[in-house]
Amino acid sequence: MTGMPKARRTAVAIVGSGNIGTDLMFKIIRGSGALRVVAMAGIDPASDGLARARRLGIATTADGVEGLLAMPEFAEVEIILDATSASAHVANARLLEPYGRRIVDLTPAAIGPFVIPAVNFAEHLDAPNINMVTCGGQATIPIVAAVSRVTDVPYAEIVASVASRSAGPGTRANIDEFTETTAHAIEQVGKARRGKAIIILNPAEPPLIMRDTIFCLIGAADHEKVRQSIQAMIADVASYVPGYRLVQEVQFTPVQPDEVATLLPAGAGPVDTKVSVFLEVEGAAHYLPAYAGNLDIMTSAAMRVAERIAERAEVAAS
Repeated sequence: MTGMPKARRTAVAIVGSGNIGTDLMFKIIRGSGALRVVAMAGIDPASDGLARARRLGIATTADGVEGLLAMPEFAEVEIILDATSASAHVANARLLEPYGRRIVDLTPAAIGPFVIPAVNFAEHLDAPNINMVTCGGQATIPIVAAVSRVTDVPYAEIVASVASRSAGPGTRANIDEFTETTAHAIEQVGKARRGKAIIILNPAEPPLIMRDTIFCLIGAADHEKVRQSIQAMIADVASYVPGYRLVQEVQFTPVQPDEVATLLPAGAGPVDTKVSVFLEVEGAAHYLPAYAGNLDIMTSAAMRVAERIAERAEVAAS
């Protein structure tokens, strides 16, 4: 008697052999039943990521996307995960566009629509280029969205604090794009009327895990419904990022309208309450230390999106 046939695993290529790309490679190898990594492209021949990929039998190139296009393995690749930088992704997307491959962008380039798996996952699965916002966006925008699905949010502000050691060259080069992209996504995905994002690279030793603070200004609303919505959203995110958790109860603090008037967009209704949510994100330590939750949430979210794209294609083909 033969067993049931195994589900086909979709071939993916990772562009970028730094911390994020390498962690993503290990996540897919260890935990994905829908994806398989067939190629990794970088630009540093001596990078640890390329060396590890080769030891695992994955085809590699140090010639970036141009090298990937020349590889025989590219013919079977259906999804490309770009873990480079915002500026590099613009060039990479241009090179890849004629080949019709689906792209999941882990940089703040924001060429394609913003996607947070727990919030707007189903809306953009057919987009050719999906943008994963930023690590801070993946951690905090679900909370803004949880509040806004209960009541209007005239203003939302997020502060993402990450260990300095977990911020590699790509992250540091993208600081400006991080704040701009995250603020836009707070508004577009989180549905706040005005959004602000701040990132802090914490140099503390030993390194601290990622911590995020979210402030939402609201008017009259049922606080218990807001709390329940936030708790449900945290459970949704934790289903693919197990280290995602509250560090204390959701807080509701009275504020006077004149205290926050400069923050509110034109036409905002009465505001009398600040909702404060404090989170931490512990990494799974597949490749990086557990304190690098900022990278873990990004790679976990990207893998979740790629898996759903693959599953959708599988259903369509059957």
